[in-house]
Amino acid sequence: KLEGPHIDPCSAQAGRAAACQGCPNQKLCAAGAAATDPVEAAELRERLRGVKHIVLVLSGKGGVGKSTFSAMLAHGLAADEAKQVALLDIDICGPSIPKMMGLEGEQVHQSGSGWSPVYVEENLGVMSVGFLLSSPDDAVIWRGPKKNGLIKQFLRDVDWGEVDYLIVDTPPGTSDEHLSIVQYLGASHIDGAVIITTPQEVSLQDVRKEINFCHKVKLPIIGVVENMSGFICPNCKKESQIFPPTTGGAEKMCQNLNVSLLGKVPLDPQIGKSCDKGQSFLSEVPDSPATSSYRSIIQRIQEYCDQHHCQEEKII
Repeated sequence: KLEGPHIDPCSAQAGRAAACQGCPNQKLCAAGAAATDPVEAAELRERLRGVKHIVLVLSGKGGVGKSTFSAMLAHGLAADEAKQVALLDIDICGPSIPKMMGLEGEQVHQSGSGWSPVYVEENLGVMSVGFLLSSPDDAVIWRGPKKNGLIKQFLRDVDWGEVDYLIVDTPPGTSDEHLSIVQYLGASHIDGAVIITTPQEVSLQDVRKEINFCHKVKLPIIGVVENMSGFICPNCKKESQIFPPTTGGAEKMCQNLNVSLLGKVPLDPQIGKSCDKGQSFLSEVPDSPATSSYRSIIQRIQEYCDQHHCQEEKII
């Protein structure tokens, strides 16, 4: 239970206020969220030098389809064989990406240039703590500092090579792992974050917190994706609202908060089946309305990244 006044970890008082006494992260907060060892920052910058675009996938609440979207985004971008795509899973306690990408049971190999990603295709590499476990059923029972150390290791020690898109699948929330990935990637660059939600208010209230987190750490928001947005019956083609948007859904929230709505993805039972089998839903069920939605959203993300890259080049 948290007692006393809440101290924003990004504020000047973080780690210094009376309410921070006894907190295990007091020294870390007092050092400042942006405080990075210069040598460490140089190492991260050098390792990520060949990465053109970095996109974080966030959600305020678990179970809204964030990892599923990360997998679809990676598959969709890698459909262009001229593009090199990497998917980094930093959900340390719940790594589901290996199964979704059909890589369960694979292990990480080390070379002279560092850890090698596990490849789905020649142009799609994946890294996850799931590859480091002896069994998919093993529980990762780690405190924050150890999680943060592994995230740093993934960025610094993995031989990412020349990559057009690095997709980072994060755990739900706005805590240790999120602060760490933003801080570490601050040594390089982040194009922005895609935030996943479902239509009901119980999900949206946590997404508002996620948007607030992005503003506080100065993380650009590419846009919001409303997942599980209605169900279209494959027989009668009638649409039903499984998760009713009682407060207007993501569309209304985005209007109120001046954030882009990238699109809405309807429910399709084949999405879950494809993920369980480690297959790409986009290629397995190309005619699904959900596939059409995914492709439209992926195109918008690409356009945003290209525009962001052009703006950066102008500044340089």
